[in-house]
Amino acid sequence: MDTAAFETGLKADGYNEIERKRYEPRPANGEHGHHFSIRGLILDGTFIVTKEGSPRAYRKGEIFEVDAGRLHFEEVGPDGVELIVGRKY
Repeated sequence: MDTAAFETGLKADGYNEIERKRYEPRPANGEHGHHFSIRGLILDGTFIVTKEGSPRAYRKGEIFEVDAGRLHFEEVGPDGVELIVGRKY
């Protein structure tokens, strides 16, 4: 997916805080929720999101979403991950 188109879609859907991030590999963090909704596009690597005990690995070109308040875990795959992420408050 084109990153400019993804960012345009984020803004149109109310995701006003948008940034590009790079994370090094790490195991799952503790279960938590956010006071905002989050949507991200994977640019490189693997990002694993576990919701209700079901992990899903997202890879290059895939989009993940977590609604505000939804409990989940986040894990970064063995090659790290680069992504564009938007937050909607």
